[in-house]
Amino acid sequence: MIFAITSEYFEDVCTPLAWEGERSVAISGYSCAYATESIIPRYLAYLATAQVFQISKRKVAKGAKIIEVAPVDFARVEIPVPSLETRQKVVDILDRFDFLTASLIDGLPAEIEARNQQYEYCRDRLLDFPRKAGATRSMFCILDIGSMST
Repeated sequence: MIFAITSEYFEDVCTPLAWEGERSVAISGYSCAYATESIIPRYLAYLATAQVFQISKRKVAKGAKIIEVAPVDFARVEIPVPSLETRQKVVDILDRFDFLTASLIDGLPAEIEARNQQYEYCRDRLLDFPRKAGATRSMFCILDIGSMST
């Protein structure tokens, strides 16, 4: 896990990145790495966005213009670690929610466009009345009131 330990905004300090790659990576001085075999990286990434984590990090964050959590202070942030089975269930459930949310966000513009087309089709069909033989159509006269003289 890689955490951003410096930010201008409290909400962004300790933002996590779950590195699940095989190769080594380098991080800057404004980050800290947390590595352990007992934590599922995505579990810790999800946990870092939870309210309980936000409250814990607020206790160790320092600064006004630039918010920082020193690595030594970050080590004091309490992290609930349930059983491996429970952690995996949490990750699986949240991964599914993320997938569904992303699918909705991606599909929403297409769905809106489809509903607009459906609306236009129905509107046009509902307002296209059959003409009777010999019937005339009414014409609406739109007046520009601003150009009328008294």
